[in-house]
Amino acid sequence: MVWILIVFSFVLSAWLTWRFTNSASRFYIVDHPNERSLHAQPTPRSGGIAILAAVVIGSIFQVWWSKGQQGFIPWIGLALFVVATVSFLDDRYHVPVVHRLIAHIAGAALLLMGGLSLRTIALPGVDWILPAWLGAGVSLLFVVWMINMYNFMDGMDGFAGGMAVCGFGVFSIFGWLTGNEPFAIVSAITAASAAGFLCFNFPPARIFMGDIGSSALGLLAASLSLWGAKDGVIPFWVAALVFLPFIADASVTLIRRLWRREMIWQAHKTHYYQQLVQSGWGHRKTVLVEYVIMLGCGVTALWSVREPGRIQAIALGGWAMFYFLFFLWVSRLAARHHRDAAGPPSP
Repeated sequence: MVWILIVFSFVLSAWLTWRFTNSASRFYIVDHPNERSLHAQPTPRSGGIAILAAVVIGSIFQVWWSKGQQGFIPWIGLALFVVATVSFLDDRYHVPVVHRLIAHIAGAALLLMGGLSLRTIALPGVDWILPAWLGAGVSLLFVVWMINMYNFMDGMDGFAGGMAVCGFGVFSIFGWLTGNEPFAIVSAITAASAAGFLCFNFPPARIFMGDIGSSALGLLAASLSLWGAKDGVIPFWVAALVFLPFIADASVTLIRRLWRREMIWQAHKTHYYQQLVQSGWGHRKTVLVEYVIMLGCGVTALWSVREPGRIQAIALGGWAMFYFLFFLWVSRLAARHHRDAAGPPSP
């Protein structure tokens, strides 16, 4: 039955995504390129509806099949409804940033009401016990950040979908290893749904996931991270390592923009993956390299979780050093490309 659910979610997502690439579809919403876009042609951006539909329907079947083993699924579903609704309206019409942020906070609050709040923060070899109020505050900020982070990083063909397949796939493996079947199945359904969409989003993309897709996946990444930490499936630091390719790029880029006193809520093209694309690598080459990094983070997470705290700290430190050097190299590559494009100085 589990494999049937996973295959069903993949097929449903792929079929709906294919349907939404048709201009006759009711959910054919076009993304027109602008000066901050990496794509040049008008492209539909309703693929996230397909992902969300497959995740929700697959999860309903999972609850029915497991005879009531719901875990935190109902509360995650309520939060998804709030966040997805405002994201769909934003895709369709445009919703002010403040209103979207209120919806994100409301979705996070629903998760806290359902019990998805950190009481400890697990780091390599250390568990920090948090007061209830601090755990709730950290959890709320984490959820809101993950929703927006995923939205920030959804700007290249195949990128956000590939991160979902890898990240939730690794989460599913952790669920099976620890015997938490609801967590494992929901993670697998999410990975399969993203894979169905990815069939039409891999470079050159025929469709994008839009805000509804990126926001929903960001919420699911945060929800399952908190769920895993709550049930002892996966330490919090391991969850962060799994999604490190997104967390590192988005966080460092945000800090850079704050340092430059830029308006962080405005769209831009300064993420490191965007700089690689603009430096001549293109979507396909860049996303394939990112896939290798995603798999590296996932494999490191699966391997290191059972190692002593010292080894875990070394593994995290190794990835921190990798990203420091990687971002430095990308910045220099982008600067060199900009100089070459500008041509030699006038005499």
